[in-house]
Amino acid sequence: MSIFRNLVVVVVVVVVVVVVVVVVAVIVVVVVVELVVVVVLVEVVEVVVVVVVAEVVVVVVVVIVVVVVVVEAVLVVVVVVVVIVVVVVVVVEVVVEVEVLVVVVVVVVVVAEEEEVVVVVVEVVVVEVVVVEVVVVVVVVVVVVVVVVVVVVVVVVVVEVVVVVVVIVVVIVVVVVVVAVVEVVVVVIAVVEVVVVVVKVEVVVVVLVVVVVVAAAAVVVLEEEEEVVVVVVVVAAVVVVVVVVVVVVVVVVVVEVAVVVVVVAVVVVVVVVVLAVIIVVVVVVVVAVVVVVVVVVVVVVVEVVVVVVVEVVVVVVVVVVVVVVVVVVVVVIVVVVVVVVAVVEVVVVVVAVVEVVVVVVKVEVVVVVVVVVVVVVVVVAAAVVVLEEEVVVVVVVVVVVVEV
Repeated sequence: MSIFRNLVVVVVVVVVVVVVVVVVAVIVVVVVVELVVVVVLVEVVEVVVVVVVAEVVVVVVVVIVVVVVVVEAVLVVVVVVVVIVVVVVVVVEVVVEVEVLVVVVVVVVVVAEEEEVVVVVVEVVVVEVVVVEVVVVVVVVVVVVVVVVVVVVVVVVVVEVVVVVVVIVVVIVVVVVVVAVVEVVVVVIAVVEVVVVVVKVEVVVVVLVVVVVVAAAAVVVLEEEEEVVVVVVVVAAVVVVVVVVVVVVVVVVVVEVAVVVVVVAVVVVVVVVVLAVIIVVVVVVVVAVVVVVVVVVVVVVVEVVVVVVVEVVVVVVVVVVVVVVVVVVVVVIVVVVVVVVAVVEVVVVVVAVVEVVVVVVKVEVVVVVVVVVVVVVVVVAAAVVVLEEEVVVVVVVVVVVVEV
């Protein structure tokens, strides 16, 4: 019986040991599988984080490209609209400097803060500042374009009004001078005609007087019955006198007409000279006005272009640098925030999974140990019932298993 009892005890111990080894092996396999699953999940999460970071970087690069394109477009517009008033450029420069200071302060705040919510709020403020700056630049450019258009229109209108006024004055002066010349010529012609009529009347009167005188003389001679020779002499003398008188009258008339013609010619020449002088003066004045306007416009445009090109280039360079710095800072902040959040999420997931695995393993080990203890107790109780003795070796084995 002692051999049989010892064999039973050995069998029971072997069974208990085998059960414990199998249970431990199963637990180890389960734990290894769960750890492999956790590692795979961590790798997947890392891949997802890398993809998300890559997408964020791509989006940020696209944003940078868009911002650069917008800045270049604004630069082209500003360079095209170079006819800007110096005061407006100074105002734009002051506004840009103020915006730059605001952006620098915001960047310092972003570097100084550590909370994610604050970073997000500050990022939105940066975007709003950039948008406000772009809107201010666009509004200033629009205002400048409107001002330039208005100035050009005003200059053109003024020049056109001046030219029209000058032309009207010239036409009026020419008409007045022509009318005056015509009136003078008409007056001269009328005077000449009156003079000719007067001369003719005088000649007729002289002839009539001579004839009357000759007739009276002839009558007297005939009444006194003088000789015919005397009558002939008297008549001859009267004719000579009449001829002399007529010649004198004709010469006087010719001289008077010549004087009138000379006077008319002098008046006409004077009128023509005055007219030519007036036209030349008017033309010179018009040309001078146009030249002065053109010179003033060219000088102003050249000065504004020289000043504005320099200041606009400086302002645009400052704006581009500020925009690039802000975009780079925002990109770095976004990438850092995304990476930190991803790492934190991965760490949290890993810790949670490991804690769950540890808890499951502990529970499983406890369950296995309880099962083993129950089995051992049952086996020992059965052996005690069968053998009616206490088995010290089994108790020692059970204690060893529990410690393990």
